[in-house]
Amino acid sequence: MNGGARVPSGVWCAMGAGGVCGFWLWVSGPEEQRLLELLSYGLVALGAGSAVLLRFIRMPYGRYSSRRFGWLLPARPAWALQELPSLLVPIGLVACGGAVSGAWPNRVLLGCFFVHYVHRALIFPLLIREGKPTPFFTFVLALLFCVYNGYLQGRSLSNYAKYPSGWLKDPCFITGFMGWLIGMAVNIHSDHILRNLRKPGETGYKIPRGGMFEYVSGANFFGEILEWFGFALACCTIESLAFALCTLFILGSRAKQHHQWYLEKFEDYPKNRKIVIPFVY
Repeated sequence: MNGGARVPSGVWCAMGAGGVCGFWLWVSGPEEQRLLELLSYGLVALGAGSAVLLRFIRMPYGRYSSRRFGWLLPARPAWALQELPSLLVPIGLVACGGAVSGAWPNRVLLGCFFVHYVHRALIFPLLIREGKPTPFFTFVLALLFCVYNGYLQGRSLSNYAKYPSGWLKDPCFITGFMGWLIGMAVNIHSDHILRNLRKPGETGYKIPRGGMFEYVSGANFFGEILEWFGFALACCTIESLAFALCTLFILGSRAKQHHQWYLEKFEDYPKNRKIVIPFVY
């Protein structure tokens, strides 16, 4: 990241004294910023490629879990471990003291990201009720994605994203923050509905009802898509937009699979429900 120039001895001393934090200080600069931009384009390409692939195969976890994709891991620990990098990587980057991590807009936006993944990595797994095992291949892909995106969002907001002093009062931030908050609430409420479809001792699947499920088959996916597009609007960074688009591609495809599955399984499934975007798609 130093453009091939010889690194002054003082920098090596700083890296030696600061360990990992010294490394992040050393790589900081225009070249890393360009790397983040390229990784953002890669994230969008990853989402688009996954959407194409998912037209032909079902994402192998949850109700579509299969031994064909590796040995099966217990749902709770697998989910917690695969999501944890999205929390720990940005926390580590902030702990190293990025150039802008102390600014209030950056603190608030990083806080939004942390809140989501505290729930997804530490709380949500405890709420899973006898979830279907996760294939090892799916677990590894999710883990790598969380490392990738954790670095992308964490490094952008801790070291490069600069905002004017009044950003937290800007309509762009306020609208985005409300979208993030409402989306997260919809996501959590929809997951609650899904968890409580079956009473203790019951097996099989039921038609989800209530909340946003009255409008779309993928209510939980709609909530998360809204959440990250709100986050992207509040951040106004290419990294956050890339994450929102990737989320749309992958969860939109997952929602379409669920919608088709419901229509095939239940003759009385509500025909007026859309797939994932109310009244639109």
